[in-house]
Amino acid sequence: MCTAATYRTKDFYMGRTLDYEFSYGEEVTVMPRRYPLAFHYEGTLAEHYAIIGMAHVAQDYPLYYDAVNEKGLGMAGLNFVGNACYAPEAAAGRRNAAQFEFIPWVLSQCATLAEARALLSELNLTGQPFNSQLPAAQLHWLIADETGAIVVESVAQGLKVYDNPAGVLTNNPPFPQQMFSLNNYMHLSPRQPENLFSAALPLSTYSRGMGALGLPGDLSSASRFVRVAFTRLNSRSGEGEADSVGQFFHILGSVEQQRGCCQVGEDGYEITIYTSCWNANRGIYYYTTYTNRQITAVDMHRAALDGAALARYPIEQTEQIRFQN
Repeated sequence: MCTAATYRTKDFYMGRTLDYEFSYGEEVTVMPRRYPLAFHYEGTLAEHYAIIGMAHVAQDYPLYYDAVNEKGLGMAGLNFVGNACYAPEAAAGRRNAAQFEFIPWVLSQCATLAEARALLSELNLTGQPFNSQLPAAQLHWLIADETGAIVVESVAQGLKVYDNPAGVLTNNPPFPQQMFSLNNYMHLSPRQPENLFSAALPLSTYSRGMGALGLPGDLSSASRFVRVAFTRLNSRSGEGEADSVGQFFHILGSVEQQRGCCQVGEDGYEITIYTSCWNANRGIYYYTTYTNRQITAVDMHRAALDGAALARYPIEQTEQIRFQN
């Protein structure tokens, strides 16, 4: 379904894959500071932090899949089908937000992860749909800045907020179970293994990479969680922008989905529709798509951030091949 991760070199990076069998026509969308941001329960914000991210724009409203604000706080919503459970209505004495507006609700008001934590402690998150054609999606969220990451899950027991030291998120099962499953893989290492089986047997390595024998390779969400966590936590790159961005795409490339490997229904196949990476410090949103491996970038600071109208950038879908002769 989807995978999200964070990464830190000289700057802080975050991004995700969107894995699905079809696209909703998403676009890179910049919400400037004076865009009138209407909330279902709390009126309209006339001024707020600017935001850039991937969104489906409906009725001039950006339904963000993932985004980062000008202060460096980022969010990504990932499918959490069967476990997500929202409040049926607004609650007196609480801050109320609908699921569809959760990303801009947080990013428009919070400059840091600490501020987001404080805001979440007051939140009642409802299942109010955007409209009859777009019902509430069953999601959970990764929220992060350069100080750390948390996971937010709205379940039958209420709104849960978890620290996320692994810096990754996929889909089911709930986050505590995903983290617990990493205990099963504590023996994995990027180094070559030693013979701990028995001193009586002359066992030796016969290939590079044997320290990671047992690392899951299938496309299930539980396996992707383990694989991307291992890749992200052992990743090394240069400190520069090109090195950092390139390495981030390689991290998420470890779990991308190819057409034909995950069948959905009779004729559908889940694929990695797009992969995103944003430099949270600089407000630059990078992406690739299934049909265009070229990294494309949108810099939010080149848009009119003091304006009131959305800046929309349709995704570059056509493969770009550079000939050398």
